[in-house]
Amino acid sequence: MPIPELPADVPVPREEEVTGQAIPFDRERWLAHLPDAAWWPVRLATCPRVGRWPRVDRRTVLGMAEAAETVEGRRHLLVAALVWGTGTKVRSVNRRGRIFEKPSVEQLDHRLGAVVTMLREQGAVAAYEACRGSLRTAHLGPAFFTEFLYFAGYHESAGPYRPLILDSVVSQALKHHEIVTANWPLNGWSTRQYAQYLDIVHRQAESAGASPHRVEAAWFTSGRGSVKRAV
Repeated sequence: MPIPELPADVPVPREEEVTGQAIPFDRERWLAHLPDAAWWPVRLATCPRVGRWPRVDRRTVLGMAEAAETVEGRRHLLVAALVWGTGTKVRSVNRRGRIFEKPSVEQLDHRLGAVVTMLREQGAVAAYEACRGSLRTAHLGPAFFTEFLYFAGYHESAGPYRPLILDSVVSQALKHHEIVTANWPLNGWSTRQYAQYLDIVHRQAESAGASPHRVEAAWFTSGRGSVKRAV
């Protein structure tokens, strides 16, 4: 089935713009929710401050995937991915912090390790399916666990697709431009739908001569005026 090319009003950002996308954060708000202070990524200590808050960019979090073979590295990567995807609003941080309430540290460590292994050995779609099922963590929905998959596996994963972020903003843009059907959900995507999304973005990226996360970022920019990132 042919995939529609990117519309003219969905420009693809440069690689530097994507990897440089920076989000402000408040360390103290996060520390109140983490199992202990050792979960806080040391890499975030060197993030530049812009105004009141330091900011972490995609490049920094992507680089942290190099340590994802260790328990500490996976913990730090999860926290950094959540920080990047959340911002500084107290309510948003509190909602993200609920992820650390229910599973024990041992359970969460097991799930993170299993997900990274699955990314490396079976690929993004299998890892997505596991995050929805056997490795599901309460309060960690698709919009945020696809961020972890993206950061953990974008530069190292099996299969034909690199993992990419899927949220309500991207979905809204895809629906608006009729790239997906009108009944495409804004959250809770099935594994089949995530695979379809990856196929669309990768084929559009190939057609545009761009990396896949540049196309994901293009769709997010297109959709962010109508709906905020999923929670």
